[in-house]
Amino acid sequence: MKRLRVYPDTSVFGGCFDDEFSGVSQKFFEEVRAGKHTLVLSETTLFELEEAPSKVRAILTSLPLEVLEIMEAAEEIAVLREAYIAAGVLGKSSIRDASHVASASVAGVDMIVSWNFKHIVHFEKIRGFHAVNLVRGYRMIEIYSPREVVEP
Repeated sequence: MKRLRVYPDTSVFGGCFDDEFSGVSQKFFEEVRAGKHTLVLSETTLFELEEAPSKVRAILTSLPLEVLEIMEAAEEIAVLREAYIAAGVLGKSSIRDASHVASASVAGVDMIVSWNFKHIVHFEKIRGFHAVNLVRGYRMIEIYSPREVVEP
């Protein structure tokens, strides 16, 4: 079976240490270690992880290199990020969230996985991301919480 290319935002890493999300987040990373998914990581994710506590960063360093794909920074990401903001999908204060979705869209991943229910995993936001992506020549992107992705 083909590995899915999954873009996890930083909330999934931090979710490993959250009372509500830890079990599912840890299971997600177990599935990654088992080779079920390839994680596509952007400059934004890596930057946010650098700012995170060491225990959160340790999750990334515990993953085998063969399940990681590091994106190159691209002007295309900045243009799409600004298009989400200009369309009112997200406000300027949510620029990093817009960067996550833009990075994943440019990379053409199979899905985004996030615990951010306010700015990313939200039906109105997803509709907005889809509309901007289609107008700009990108495909609609699947966006889920880890709970919807891990094996039961």
